[in-house]
Amino acid sequence: MTYNARISPAAKEDIHQAAKWYNNQKNGLGKQFTLRVRQRISELKRNPFTCQVRYKKVHTAIVRQFPFMIHYTINQDNKTIEVIAILSTHRDPKIWTGRSK
Repeated sequence: MTYNARISPAAKEDIHQAAKWYNNQKNGLGKQFTLRVRQRISELKRNPFTCQVRYKKVHTAIVRQFPFMIHYTINQDNKTIEVIAILSTHRDPKIWTGRSK
């Protein structure tokens, strides 16, 4: 069964800011970053339990080719993964803890 994905406004902003930064490094790299994030979320929708729980009930998934992790929870009642944050692995992972689900 495929799960739905709900991406929080804060996580959408994470994607936007990272894509903007990557585009400043090399034209088109931001688009590639966004594509890799979408692909990873699509994989998680098919099997959200493939990634381990790192912080209480929050799972993390690595974005391929980029040093970013997707932080998400799984709501089994309504078959939804809820993406809380998409952060660089170089940043403090506690940044997402203040974000509401």
